Amino acid sequence: MSPGARSRWLSRMFGTARTHAPTPSPARERATPVTRDRVATYLLSRGYRFLLDDDGDLTGTWDGSRFWFLLLGDHGEILQIRGRWHRTLPVTRRTAVLLAANDWNRERIWPKVYVREEEGELALYSEVSVDLEHGATGSQLAQLVACGLGTGVQMFTVLDSLLPPETDLD
Repeated sequence: MSPGARSRWLSRMFGTARTHAPTPSPARERATPVTRDRVATYLLSRGYRFLLDDDGDLTGTWDGSRFWFLLLGDHGEILQIRGRWHRTLPVTRRTAVLLAANDWNRERIWPKVYVREEEGELALYSEVSVDLEHGATGSQLAQLVACGLGTGVQMFTVLDSLLPPETDLD
């Protein structure tokens, strides 16, 4: 076998043989500024229902819990997906709730979980925040929204499974 034939044979055997001209790589997606309209367009493309609240923020309900899509920072460069659990807890449960939130935050990267007292009850929130000063591609934006919603819903689902029904908490 000639050296050229051997080389072609080895190329075919190891899957490195070119049977046709190389295909050009796809054009790289460019990062562009993240705006409320871009987030809304993405949510619509997924078939999600949402609205603008009184502050002009995008908001919707996923698995019974409210989520907001906020653009924060001096130039709206920080995308934050914030969720509020659909239940509240009595303030007498503060220590247990804070321990659960601390456990979650220690064991997981996302979402950040915290507790607020609102009208004499405890409300639990989830947050995923990302600095997008240099913009984001469509794929990156999709990943960030999926992360914010998915991990927030996951955390709220875990809470639902750990706590007794609402009527048994007082």
